[in-house]
Amino acid sequence: MTGKRILVGEIGRPHGVRGLVKLRSFTADPAAIASYGPLTDEAGTRRIALTVLADGLGRIEGVADRDAAARLTGTRLYVDRDRLPPPEEEEYYLADLVGLAAATEAGQPLGTVRAVEDHGAGAFLVLDGPPERMLPFTRAVVPVVDIAGGRLVVVLPEEVVVQPQPGDASGEGEDAA
Repeated sequence: MTGKRILVGEIGRPHGVRGLVKLRSFTADPAAIASYGPLTDEAGTRRIALTVLADGLGRIEGVADRDAAARLTGTRLYVDRDRLPPPEEEEYYLADLVGLAAATEAGQPLGTVRAVEDHGAGAFLVLDGPPERMLPFTRAVVPVVDIAGGRLVVVLPEEVVVQPQPGDASGEGEDAA
């Protein structure tokens, strides 16, 4: 075990009266979520043996009724990072981006990736700044991702303006006296 765990899904609401649950899988193949096992809860203290059924449903070992299933609603499912297959070339596990240093092509630091958010329209990197920024995770905005080097290069979209920080040697943005 590497110690780094990856969020791969979440247990949804109960389905029926026999303990089945709806599953939200965050894996490329939703049915593959159970194949990476063992799955654990967020704290890493509870092992969850899962069988994936059709239509986004799952059966959890030891859960036989609706009440037991309801108690697990919202439980996030994690797997050890080393249990996942290596990503293909030019592909990344979003969790591997967290902690990378972000800088412009000119080398100006922009912050560290604090989180990666994806609400269905594509992934966004949240940089801790200052100031905090949300940038689309696209090849146009992030042309270089160097996981081994712990960095990524960002080409800021035109609508994103970098505000000079106090003491910035460039002098741009300062009022001339």
